[in-house]
Formats: sequence, C-alpha cells, structure tokens
Amino acid sequence: MSEVMQKASKAKEMALALGCMSTRSKDDALEKMAHYLEDNKRAIIEANSIDLENALKKGLKDSLIDRLKLDEKRITSMAEGLKELKNLPDPVGEVVGMWKRPNGLAIGLKRVPLGVVGIIYEARPNVTVDAVGLCIKTGNSVILRGGSDAINSNKAIVDILKKALNDTDLSEDCIQLIEDTKRETAVELMKMNGIIDVLIPRGGAGLIQSVVQNSQVPVIQTGTGNCHIFVDEFADLGMACKIIINAKTQRPGVCNAQESLLVDKAVADEFVPEIVGKLQQSGVQVRGCQKVCALCSNVKQAVEEDWGREYLDMIISVKVVDGIEQAIGHINKYGTGHSEAIITDSYSRGQKFLEQVDAAAVYINASTRFTDGFEFGFGAEIGISTQKLHARGPMGLKELTTTKYIIYGDGQIRE
Repeated sequence: MSEVMQKASKAKEMALALGCMSTRSKDDALEKMAHYLEDNKRAIIEANSIDLENALKKGLKDSLIDRLKLDEKRITSMAEGLKELKNLPDPVGEVVGMWKRPNGLAIGLKRVPLGVVGIIYEARPNVTVDAVGLCIKTGNSVILRGGSDAINSNKAIVDILKKALNDTDLSEDCIQLIEDTKRETAVELMKMNGIIDVLIPRGGAGLIQSVVQNSQVPVIQTGTGNCHIFVDEFADLGMACKIIINAKTQRPGVCNAQESLLVDKAVADEFVPEIVGKLQQSGVQVRGCQKVCALCSNVKQAVEEDWGREYLDMIISVKVVDGIEQAIGHINKYGTGHSEAIITDSYSRGQKFLEQVDAAAVYINASTRFTDGFEFGFGAEIGISTQKLHARGPMGLKELTTTKYIIYGDGQIRE
C-alpha cells in the first residue's frame, strides 16, 4: 500500500470519531498544540533553516524565501492563531433552521464536518498549522501534502502537533502528512474520490490549475491574486500613496499583495510621477502603459501579459484609465477575482465600484492586504477562495462545514 493510500485511509477512519468530538475536547487540543509550538520553537527553526539553506542554493527569489522563513515571531503568531480559534464559536452542530410541516414532521438543518480535507500547498509552512487548527476545530481530519521546499519545516511542525494531540482526547491520526513530495503523490491524492471529501490547493497558478483540471475529488479553488488598486479622480492622493505602498511592499510574495495600479486620467499628470517615484524608492520595478512611460522616463514599457500577471515580487504594472467605467472593465477582464480596491472620496463612485467589480473582496480606501482570515476575525483561514460555489473569500470555520437535514417524526408515512 502506498504512503498516500495508507495515510488517507487513517484519516478516513478518524473522520467520523473526530466529527463527534465535543467542543471542549477540540478546544483543549487547540490549546495544547499552541503550547507545544511555543515550547518547541528551536526545533522548528532548526528544521526551517535547512529548508532556507536549500532554497538559497536553488536561487529562489526573495519574496518566496520570505514566505518560507520561520522565526520566533512567526511561530508565536501561528500559536496565537490556534488560541484564537479556540475562542471562536464551534460551528459544528449549529442549527441553521427548524420548521414544522403540516403533517407534523419537524425538519431541521444543522452544520456538520466535511469529513476528510486534503490540502496541497507549496512553500508556506504556516499553512500547516492553520490547516490543522481549522480542521480540528470543525471536526475534520486533514491530509497535508506540502511542497519539497518546506518539507523539513512541515515534518517538524506536524511531529510537534501530533505529540500535542497525544496529550488530549484526540488521536494523532487526525493529522496526516504526506512526506513524499514527488508529483505522483499529489496526483494520487487527486484520485481519492470517496476517501477525501474535499481538496484545497494553495499555491501558484500552475499548482491550482493542475488540481482544478485533474482532480476527481471535489475542489475548492483558492485563486491567485492579481489585485488592483484604482485611484479615482476624487481620491485623497496622500491616502492613495500610503495605501499603495503598503499593499505592494509590506509582503509582496503573498496573494493579497497589490500587483496592478490603475489611475484616473484626471489625476494622472499629478499623481503618476509622485507614486512611481515612491514605488521606485521602495525598490519596486514599475511597468507602465504608454501614458505612464511618457510621464516617467525611467519606467519599463508594460506588455499585454503584465496586466494579468501575479508577480509575487517587487514589480507592479501601472495604467492610466479613462474613468471609473474603464477601470472596472479592466479589473473584470484581467483580475483573478481575489481582492480589488478603489481610493475615492465619492460615496456614489465607491458604491458603484463595490457593486460592479467581480471579486471575493472589494475595498474602499483600504489596502488589499487585509484579505486574510486572521484580519477578518476568523482566527485563521484554510485559503482564500476565488470561486463562487460553497465558499468565497477567506475560508474560516463555517466554510469547512456542510449541512445535514435532521427530521423528527412520530409515525408519518407518505401517501
């Protein structure tokens, strides 16, 4: 039996038992896992240093290395995320509705776990903790298949989390890590319909499309983030500068970072040279349309593929547009349905942007970097869904449940 089949079978076996666990047992497990992470920081950092060394040898770009890196602060943040999950309401067992039929049947709808959740992800070891915490809280067993770049970090983290579960009512078999990172193991997971209930890919466009196109297991698509900010003609330009620099540079290697800037032609002559200068001073390479290049001689000419690209790097595309309608059209054509923002002091134009832009999260006068489960008050997230069925946006606890009809009768038969 392959490693994937063996571990998936264990996860399936544990799913029913875990789904019946009390909220107290699950919360105790989250608390215990948080303490174990805090107490074993050194072991995690040592394992992570091996992954970082290998990444440097491979020549991975700085933004990807940043996503891979773990330090004491990040591990503490991961532990705090587990504690915050503990303090959130347990969605499992929540009665969504209850009604009585004329024949006396009482029909209810309540939340139940999905069952077995599979995660295929790349070099972000924090995802390991987020996924485990969310799945434990919602009564789902979890199968983790991380990338080769983070394998040492993931093994160390999972080993610590399993030890923590051994001090609780939960079995360590609720967490399964596929240690073989060859492509074939991901393909095998995609074929496990009937064992895995849902598969969630987290990573670059290539990984996500491969899972979406090839999986026989239902997939929740977490999308790439070609996120835009549109500076309206009625924008506070000082606010716009602050938001744009934050959205682009605070962590450029994550999916909610800004990748494209649109500027209304009414303020382009004043604003474009200012913001391009600030971006370049921050180390960002700017790729602009003809108008931007005419205003700033040291800007690289953008090509068609720049408008739809997720750079995950210190690069941004900048385009001057002819008003809000063209901005909305451009975003709906080139965006990935992740996070979009408008900077404006006009209430009506802000509302128009909210209503007409097709994305999971749409902002007025705020950075796209807030599209995050922790920032939304979910404690953590399993991913940011850009699809429209079942879940959209940051996926917290409720998005990891499904519903079940429960019917109470007293002898009714159908005539």
